[in-house]
Order: sequence, then structure tokens, then C-alpha cells
Amino acid sequence: MSLRYVAPLLLLAAACGEDDGLAKEAQPVVDQYAELARQGYADSLAGAKALDTAIDAFIAAPSEATLTAAKTAWKAAREPYRLTEVFRFYEGPIDAPNENDPTQELEPRINAWPLDEAFIDSVFTSADGTDYIHGGIVNETTIPITADSLVSKNFTVSETSVATGYHAIEFLLWGQDRSATGPGNRPYTDFVSGAEGTLPNADRRRAYLGVVSDLLVADLEKVAKQWDATSGEYRAKFVGNPAKSLGFILRGIGALSGAELPTERMSTAWKNRDQEDEHSCFSDTTLADFVGNAKGIENVYLGKGATDGPGVDDLVAARNPDLDTRMKTEIAAALTAINAIPGPFDQAILDADGETDGPGRKAVEAAFKAVRAISVTDVQIGVELDNIAVDTELPE
Repeated sequence: MSLRYVAPLLLLAAACGEDDGLAKEAQPVVDQYAELARQGYADSLAGAKALDTAIDAFIAAPSEATLTAAKTAWKAAREPYRLTEVFRFYEGPIDAPNENDPTQELEPRINAWPLDEAFIDSVFTSADGTDYIHGGIVNETTIPITADSLVSKNFTVSETSVATGYHAIEFLLWGQDRSATGPGNRPYTDFVSGAEGTLPNADRRRAYLGVVSDLLVADLEKVAKQWDATSGEYRAKFVGNPAKSLGFILRGIGALSGAELPTERMSTAWKNRDQEDEHSCFSDTTLADFVGNAKGIENVYLGKGATDGPGVDDLVAARNPDLDTRMKTEIAAALTAINAIPGPFDQAILDADGETDGPGRKAVEAAFKAVRAISVTDVQIGVELDNIAVDTELPE
């Protein structure tokens, strides 16, 4: 699950990892990858800013129309970010550890999940939705609603104690998902003070939503800055060591396709048959997350972006055309399998007649197996490209 992964840097142990020949071959691929990262985080930042504007409008004048606009902006903001998750798992700008202050690690602040709703706000205690427990940060009035305060609350009780990021915003906008056919349906009146309001502490709920939205923008700005084409300090180091960075590229593909996407995001919920393990459970956009993550892998492998360029496929095809064909086939098969999952995901994982899985569960199983196949081929690509050791498991 997309929480806090802290581990030493991967030891690439490349037999020819610093070889001038490999570095020369890899340079254009690494340059294109850096541009894809820049583009992905710039687009994510732009989406977060548009979301922040929509949230400000909703906070200023809560209504059905402004809430709907904020939800639409959240969905749009997620689209470019999904593509960037392949740029993780090697302690780059998005997930660099901070031993002195783990609360400053950006990825957990931006995209941590699963999320305990009761840690943030009121939650239902009855099936008909008439009874609540009014707890969480919103209703604990001694807790200041500031960026520093909310960041400090992350993971203080458990790994699901998530106070910031996309999914905290998602929960505040949609509320709990109690529908078998659609997403959460929080009324805008939860954010209205006075007689029209439907939950206590609406002023703190509005403040919370505004603070976490501002924080998302600020955190994405930090990541985007590091990949900037002219001033990005991390980007300069990354493109300046192409042989080593090629190993990082393969690690990102391998970890996302080998552990994060098929296991943490897909099979865990499938095995547990539990909506609480779903990635974007409040908005029912989990299947879009899966597609975006797989497309991110495809983009990196092929060098696809606003302007296409050299990809890992060019290096592989030059050395082993059959292996390149295999990887492309597996990526396409994974995307096809994900798109075959009937939505919403929270119902697909429940689709069974007694002990017999129905079409939904079978489709989810086929999808996570198809994604995992990519990671196996990714390791073989590492061997082909001068014995680069690729660790496809996430750090503990």
C-alpha cells in the first residue's frame, strides 16, 4: 500500500554498470525519461492547482454545483498523477527518505492509503446512515487545522492514520462509499454552518479541506522543481549518471508491476474481499488508477510523452528483439486485462456465488497476474542490459 517505504538505495551491482558503452547507449533513454518525469509532475501540479481553485470556490459558497465542480476537478487532477507512479521506488524526489523527520517525506503526504475515515471526520455507525460517531481531527476541536498540524498527525496511530493528500481530499469531498453501484454521496450541507448544516464543526471541515488542498499543491511543487529541465538539481544528477539511472528506471517499472500495483492495490483487496483495501474507494475511481499506473509503465518503456523519444524498448530491441516483443505484448495484455474488470472495483472483488468466483473476481485475478508478468520480464531485461540487478520487491 502506498505508505512509507524507507530503505537503502538499491545496489545496482551492474557488471558493466559504469561502462562507457552502456552509458552512451542509455543517455538518450535517460534524457527522455527525465523529460517524461518533468512533464508528469508539471501536469500533476497544474491539476492540483485547478483542484485547489475549485475547492476554494466550494468553501466560499458550498452548494451542490460547487461540490460537483470540486469532485470533477479532483478526478481531473488524478489523471496525470497516476502516470507518475512509475517514477518511484528508487528514492527519487517523490519518495526520498528523511531519517531526521519522516513527516517531510513527500509521497506519503501526497498519496498515502488506505485511509481510516474515522481518523479525519464523522463516520456512519448505522446501516441506514442516520447515526454517526462525531470524532476524528475535524471534531477534535483542540487540534489546530494547519498544514504542520495535519502533517504531524500522519501515521500517528497506525498506517491507516492518513490526514493529508489526494485520498484525504477524496474522502472529504465524497464521504464514505456506502453504495453498491456508485461512489460516496456526501451532501454539500456537511460543509454548511448553522441550521442548514448536517454535521457539526462545518467550519473546521471547510478549513481542513482548504488546508490539505493547499498542502497538496505545495508538495507537488517540491517534486516538480527537482525534475525541472533548467533548475532541477535531482534531474541534473540523474541524467549525469545514465548507466546507474537506467537501473533506477528498471526498478521503477519492476516494483510497480511486481509488488505495488498487482499485490498492494489489486490482490490484497481481492483476497480480503474488503472495500477498505481499495485504492480510491470513496470516488470509485480505482479502475482508472490501475489503467493509469499501467499506462505509466508503457510510457516509460516506450519513451512516450507529449513528444515521443527513445525508450527502454530501443535498448532491448537492439540486443534481444524477442525480449522486447515479449515486454510490449505483456504490457498490452495487462492493459487489456485491467480494462476487462467490470466496475466498480469494490463490487468486482465481491462477485462470487458461495465458493465460486464470478466474472468480476476472475477478471481481477487475471489482471493482477498479467501485471506481475511484466516484472518478471523486467528482471530479464536488466540481465540483458549488462547484468543490471533489478529488485522488483518493495522495501520493507
